[in-house]
Amino acid sequence: MSAFPGIEVAAATRDQVGESPVWSPGAGALHWVDIEGRCVRRLDWASRAVSSWQLPQRVGCIAPRAAGGLVAGLEDGVYALALPPQEADAAPTLRAAVAHPRPDMRFNDGRCDRAGRFWASTMVRDMGLGSPLGSLYRYDARGLSAPLVTGLVTGNGLAFSPDNRILYLSDSHPDVRRIWRWTLDDDGTPLDRREFVDMRQHPGRPDGAAIDAEGCYWTCANDAGVLHRFTPDGRLDRSIRLPVSKPAMCAFGGPGLDWLFVTSIRPARPVDGFDAALDGALLALRPGVTGLPETPCLD
Repeated sequence: MSAFPGIEVAAATRDQVGESPVWSPGAGALHWVDIEGRCVRRLDWASRAVSSWQLPQRVGCIAPRAAGGLVAGLEDGVYALALPPQEADAAPTLRAAVAHPRPDMRFNDGRCDRAGRFWASTMVRDMGLGSPLGSLYRYDARGLSAPLVTGLVTGNGLAFSPDNRILYLSDSHPDVRRIWRWTLDDDGTPLDRREFVDMRQHPGRPDGAAIDAEGCYWTCANDAGVLHRFTPDGRLDRSIRLPVSKPAMCAFGGPGLDWLFVTSIRPARPVDGFDAALDGALLALRPGVTGLPETPCLD
């Protein structure tokens, strides 16, 4: 690890597709998912103990829920998820079904905006097909919206500006590699789509993302083993090299929101220049800026 100063292993898991980290301040814990492992994990920050719960479907994304537990995007809909006190199978409760255009799809990246609305994108599970049938949905007390953004191959990188006026979304498919931004109105409608960053000009594919307290956008550069920080005007501010080739999503956490947690994917084969023993691990670093509290889903 000497080549990666300041990077800690928060949990030495071997996730197949580690995604969707989210900090729960009341519990002093970080939750995240292993999509293909069909499980939710929890890291108790004080003890560094890791717990896991199995689910009946692939789980793409989670967020805290004001009514308790988590809200989760699984394969066929949005669910409420109560985790038993002890590790066991979890029984999700369907809150809103989604009408996919084909059966081999699932929810992927997702998180709540600062008004407590849960947003999540869908994708065809086989990325190799390059199928642009994915969409972005919004879930709130009114239920699941119609598709608000369409034509996504691998929707990713959802994030919201500190004032909740800007919605960010990327497509991490190798043939797309773009990050966009929309103006978000009070009703939760994205307007005026504009390109934010053309990631073909930078190393990696734009995977999961987070916004810091300064309004800058952090994206996991999948396949490049890097975290990029972009200013609100789309300028690359800095890049941080990681010991894993496929960082998947990042989130601020810790008691002071001054840690940046990074989930990772275990590739089919080791990649030169990276530490294969850490593929699928949860990493943590202190980037010198703080994050913003996550607003729970107010469904």
